[in-house]
Amino acid sequence: MTEEENKKKNSNRRSSSFNRPKPEFDQKILSIRRVTRVVAGGRRFSFSVALVAGDKKGSVGLGLGKAGDTSLAINKAVRNAKKNMIKLKLTKTMSIPHEVSAKFSSSYVMLMPNKGRGLVVGTVVRDIAKLSGMKDITGKILSSSKNKLNNAKAVMAALSQISSKYSKTVIESVVIKNKEIVVPEVEKEK
Repeated sequence: MTEEENKKKNSNRRSSSFNRPKPEFDQKILSIRRVTRVVAGGRRFSFSVALVAGDKKGSVGLGLGKAGDTSLAINKAVRNAKKNMIKLKLTKTMSIPHEVSAKFSSSYVMLMPNKGRGLVVGTVVRDIAKLSGMKDITGKILSSSKNKLNNAKAVMAALSQISSKYSKTVIESVVIKNKEIVVPEVEKEK
């Protein structure tokens, strides 16, 4: 093999890894749990995955997935996070406009804007704040709950107060077997 052929071979390998498309959302796994269901023959094990997906530009979603294999559970959780994506209305400095708080189950979370102090948050709140792209906020988990999933749901409930859900385009009319059916919510102009 000549030196020229060898360079071509190596350059193709290197370029193939760089040509891989970047995923549209970054993701962070919050928890992976092995859960058990008791059946007549014994126990059935499956994996439950909670993860956060975000684009660091103001969109973030929390997803859950459960399957017999961890990779399948992660894929389900990613799909679920994309489905539950919310678009945050952040300020120009990528902070939240006002103080928000929410309670989910026994978890109570408070998020406050702070100017120029960076992310002063911990655990799950930090993961969600980083993936959503928020910069200057202070967050506090006011409950004694250590349940990551409940804390994450409380953070998402708090952020949903300053968000708009991703909206899909509204179809005005649908044609089924050459019959036009007008959707009752949208009136058609004549």
